[in-house]
Amino acid sequence: MRGVSVIGIGVTPFGTRSESVVELGARACGLAMKDAGLAPERMEAFFLGNFAGHAFTGQNHLAPMIAHASGLGPVPCSRLEGACASGGLAMRQGVLAVASGTADVVLVAGVEKMTSATTEETTRILASAGDYETEARTGATFPALFALIARRHMHEFGTTREEMAAVAVKNHAHGLLNPNAHMQKKITLEEALDARPVADPLGLFDCSLISDGAAAVVLCASESAADLHPKPVAVLASEQASDSPALADKRDITRFGATARAAERAFQQADLQPEDVDLAEVHDCFTIAEIVALEDIGFYRKGEGGRGAREGETALGGSMPVNPSGGLKAKGHPVGATGVAQVCEVVLQLRGEAGARQVPGAEVGLAHNLGGSGATCAVHIFSSGA
Repeated sequence: MRGVSVIGIGVTPFGTRSESVVELGARACGLAMKDAGLAPERMEAFFLGNFAGHAFTGQNHLAPMIAHASGLGPVPCSRLEGACASGGLAMRQGVLAVASGTADVVLVAGVEKMTSATTEETTRILASAGDYETEARTGATFPALFALIARRHMHEFGTTREEMAAVAVKNHAHGLLNPNAHMQKKITLEEALDARPVADPLGLFDCSLISDGAAAVVLCASESAADLHPKPVAVLASEQASDSPALADKRDITRFGATARAAERAFQQADLQPEDVDLAEVHDCFTIAEIVALEDIGFYRKGEGGRGAREGETALGGSMPVNPSGGLKAKGHPVGATGVAQVCEVVLQLRGEAGARQVPGAEVGLAHNLGGSGATCAVHIFSSGA
């Protein structure tokens, strides 16, 4: 297997967008190819992350539609679906295509247009990423499921609502520095704690946003990356793991086995340890999800993940910056786009081009993308240089 590098990135603004799902995807693809300095004709394959285009917009078969709108020609096109991890899975397939020699240059994108559906419809569509028979059918939507996770974490480890609120405050502060972020709003700890309840103990500011948006990356073989881009970023590891979609089937709902497995294998592949990572984009669909992810990946011991936000360690300027983009919490969460947007943020940071949210001297970054309530996980590790 040969080395793989990222040589182009593109992200649309996240939020309520007027463009169609195809237009959003094509816009991100165009930005990524422009950043790579390559014409559409150079792309040899296209991988798209999309969770529920058909349910949100009535449009299925999106990979060839977006490829055609992007001018790619008759290249192989594949759509990957893994709930909220759809973008991460598309990224992994792109990496494998280049690493195996099947293609030399590929385009990977993720897209979702969610605001075309009502909030009630969106909740129902998202719930289909869980176990319908045991959860969605009985009314257990994702806020309710992650509320159960939060309550159990609080019971076992003493995690507090203040620690979860601190995650929201941090990510909103980071989002203010990201011009593409959906939520440009500073909040205080008191505002987060006093927000309208959604599913106890989670309030409004504990939950990620319903967003439209797209992101894309161009990948190539590392051996030619330096000839194509002045600041290529190497893919050190690409891993994926799975677990039961239903909380009732998990032995411990304070731990996502898919994250732990994918992260363990990714660190082995990269020959690194968690302490070698300079920044991370992790899947904070809810504030408790960021806390659990930090523990499962190995950045914190079990039960200590809340300390990171409480003590400022995971904020910009802290010892382990997490979600400098604003995360799903403030940047937004157009489901199929999220995993690819995380990669774009890590690449931007490792290039030293993140502006006001730049992590000084960042050389190694990690992207963690979770699907459902821990059923699917993709973890990627990157380093500056080809």
